[in-house]
Amino acid sequence: MLDFEYYSPTRLIVGRGKETEAGQWAAFYGAKKVLLHYGSGSAIKSGLLGRVQESLRQHQLDWVELGGVVANPRDTLVYEGIELCQREGIDYVLAVGGGSVLDSAKAIAIGACHDGDFWDFYVGKRKPERRLGLGTVITLMATGSEASNSSVIKRAHEPLKRGLRSDLNRPDFSIINPELTFTLPREQVAYGAADMLAHIMERYFTTTPDVSLTDHLCEGAMRSIIEQAPLALADLNDYEPRANLFFASTIAHVGLLGMGRKEDWSVHALEHELSGNYNTAHGAGLAAMYPAWLLHHLPHRTLRIAQFAERVLGLPLDFADPARTARAGALSLSRLFSSWGLKPNLRELGIPREDLPVLAGRVKRNPDGTCGQFLPLRDDDILAIYEAAWDFDPER
Repeated sequence: MLDFEYYSPTRLIVGRGKETEAGQWAAFYGAKKVLLHYGSGSAIKSGLLGRVQESLRQHQLDWVELGGVVANPRDTLVYEGIELCQREGIDYVLAVGGGSVLDSAKAIAIGACHDGDFWDFYVGKRKPERRLGLGTVITLMATGSEASNSSVIKRAHEPLKRGLRSDLNRPDFSIINPELTFTLPREQVAYGAADMLAHIMERYFTTTPDVSLTDHLCEGAMRSIIEQAPLALADLNDYEPRANLFFASTIAHVGLLGMGRKEDWSVHALEHELSGNYNTAHGAGLAAMYPAWLLHHLPHRTLRIAQFAERVLGLPLDFADPARTARAGALSLSRLFSSWGLKPNLRELGIPREDLPVLAGRVKRNPDGTCGQFLPLRDDDILAIYEAAWDFDPER
């Protein structure tokens, strides 16, 4: 096990109707004037935004609104939000929406407190030192942004998507009402389940020895997601599986499951090129990439992948030939995603095969030019995984 520090300051307020407490908690954390940041019309049509506004009013908080966040949130709206906060004397950002809204709000909260271009933080040129107050009312179980240290933003005028990890990204509080997910389309539930599963796999596939406790925590969380996702997909108004998935979403990305172990994050880096270039749903891209990624690693990391197949997917371990179990696990994972309605490969997601070398060349790298940590990927590896994922077929 590696040495580690763990910090998770976010207060989680979970339950039915808890969005009506947003003003109470914003005031508790010192808000005077709030930027109310949200997405499209769904927050308005559902009445959610009105309930949050009333809560702010009840606690004598002024607010300014900025809507318009889209999936794969754009830097242009972040710039607008930063300028608005600075001009209006905003001291608190309250995000109301899904992971994209939270990502955008985090970028605004940090950018408003610094001179220069906020994008410098996302490409590693500078490190942020402070932010405005930050709270969330999250409406999608997927990204774990309600308590995570990460934010991902896309450039509007170029195919570039980059993330910032900083403890400043952790909100002061996050309100989670699983009922707010009842209006989600079925595919959004599936995307979310794939995303949270991927967040755990990025931590689970490690070369760090002697991490038994976090291994078992990861395995239990992944098994719970696999158990609860079909229930949530079968009944879009069933509270309990959504509550369990929301808790799994938070646990998956709050940092707890990565303590004391080296994490990978190469699949996320490869997927960001898909959503950054083609606006692919993040969870859909991850689901199409992961089985091919596992097969590419199989000759080098056989026992870890076989362990995943046995402990998480429930496949019998072939002690004489663990590679057989590992391969079956990769194929089983693809079938699992397909059973949720997700596409099995990049071709079905509409990614042109001739673009793969360009995508591979743009993937974010470590300082030494590799990508990831489980098996540091070089240029040929990255392209090979894209190629395998393009027409992946678990039945072939």
